[in-house]
Amino acid sequence: MSAVPYRTALIVGAGPGISASVARQLAQAGLKVGLAARSIDRLAPLASELGAARYSVDARDPAAVATLFERMDAEVGVPDLVLYNASGRVRGPIAELDPDAVRHAIEVSAFGGFLVVQQAVRRMLPRRHGAILLTGASASVKGYPNSSAFAMGKFALRGLAQSAARELAPAGIHVAHFVIDGGVRSDSRADPADQPDSTLDPDAIAQSYLDMLRQPRNAWSWELALRPWVEHF
Repeated sequence: MSAVPYRTALIVGAGPGISASVARQLAQAGLKVGLAARSIDRLAPLASELGAARYSVDARDPAAVATLFERMDAEVGVPDLVLYNASGRVRGPIAELDPDAVRHAIEVSAFGGFLVVQQAVRRMLPRRHGAILLTGASASVKGYPNSSAFAMGKFALRGLAQSAARELAPAGIHVAHFVIDGGVRSDSRADPADQPDSTLDPDAIAQSYLDMLRQPRNAWSWELALRPWVEHF
């Protein structure tokens, strides 16, 4: 298996599940890892396990995101791999949603993604090398009832990924968007006994992220949809 062609990774929106599994596999591949989230207390065990740096950030704040990258540059190294895994949710009928809550959700899912991508690109363009991964969801391509805010944010993040991939691939920067089209397994969400492998295993998802990073540049994918084998298309 070919090596991951990157040296330093920053994961924004880090936590248990997908981002933790990706962080572990990146560390196993020899990358230095930085973990960023709004609240970093829950990141302590993972950071200790991996020897990773922790950073508190509000991804909606341009100044905070710029500071995050400056600290990462100085303390860990300039990231040549960046994963945006943050998202905002607010559920309810459209007529009853709080506009401020909807704004907040869209800012986390989409505007925060833009801010992180922008800072990453400013570092990667001079080197003409890097990878940017964006975590989407079923809502990236399918709007569900009572989930309009999440769909708006994830649709926007997918648009950012598609535009950035076309703009940045010729500069040597691989941008990839992942549609996580199904429930992700966790301590609170186990597979039913009569339906094994009916949820997405975060370690298996992470393996697909690393496989994407190993793609040769003459055959880069900009998007990958992942779903359990029992999911209906």
